[in-house]
Amino acid sequence: MSSRIDPSLSEIDLSTVSDEPVGEEGGTGRAVKRMISYGVLTLFAVLFIGPFLVSLVTSFKTSPDATANPLSLVPDPFSLESWKQLIGIADSAVDVRIGRWTLNSLIVTVSVTIGRVGLASMAGYALARLDFPGRKALFALILGVMMVPGVVLLIPRFLVLKELDIRNSYSGMIFPLLVDCGAIYLMKQSFEAIPKSVEEAAQIDGASIFNTWRLILLPMAKPTLIAITILSIQGSWNEFTAFLVATDKPEYKTLTLGLAQFQGGLGSGQNFPLILGAAVLVTLPIVVLFFTFQRYFNGDYTKGIDK
Repeated sequence: MSSRIDPSLSEIDLSTVSDEPVGEEGGTGRAVKRMISYGVLTLFAVLFIGPFLVSLVTSFKTSPDATANPLSLVPDPFSLESWKQLIGIADSAVDVRIGRWTLNSLIVTVSVTIGRVGLASMAGYALARLDFPGRKALFALILGVMMVPGVVLLIPRFLVLKELDIRNSYSGMIFPLLVDCGAIYLMKQSFEAIPKSVEEAAQIDGASIFNTWRLILLPMAKPTLIAITILSIQGSWNEFTAFLVATDKPEYKTLTLGLAQFQGGLGSGQNFPLILGAAVLVTLPIVVLFFTFQRYFNGDYTKGIDK
């Protein structure tokens, strides 16, 4: 090993070297930026959580207190009357069938989610991997449908349901929501992000197209599948206009339709604790679902290999 010293090192002016810790200024700048980021996030959290918190607190107020102090976070006095009306152990000015509405919402939500995720994953795989005539035109059509406002399709949907004689039935509430172009698009992009070599290796080992999709690609697209599942549950659970067109019979009402009945059936004397209690009841399952599965949104397709 050579012990020679680079001559250029002897020319360094040591008087210019500072005794201050290296990176102290940069560390302070990062800390300030972090504090600003946390402050902005906290502000947005308050803006989004605030209305839900007000609704929750108001549901435990009396009607006069809710009218006089709508933004107060302390019920005065504390009352369970609205919740007693919701669960049917106290008289209410409107017909409350919370059990039936919840059952209808569960039936529709579970059916739509299973069908939508299954169809979207198969359609996305076909558009991403299979070569068939008209594939590009079909994908362009799907993108075009995504740009059409849903309200434009309400009257055609009503006419189709009436002609097929499936209005006022679970079929009429479920079938129109099974195919979602946005979900198909997300699955197509997710499958295209997976290297083709993974699929080719499975096919070399003798896997069929169906088994390659089911056993290889689907597990690798797990984050996207979970995201679509959560969005589908949220969308079908909170759906209103599609169900309003699909049924007008009380036995098929969902929670959202029942909540609308509260708004219209209480007349001039609005019972805000009852209305907001019902709103909390509708919102709470989605909040719990999101916070339970939010960690999967940050995944990537390679995590599916280890599962």
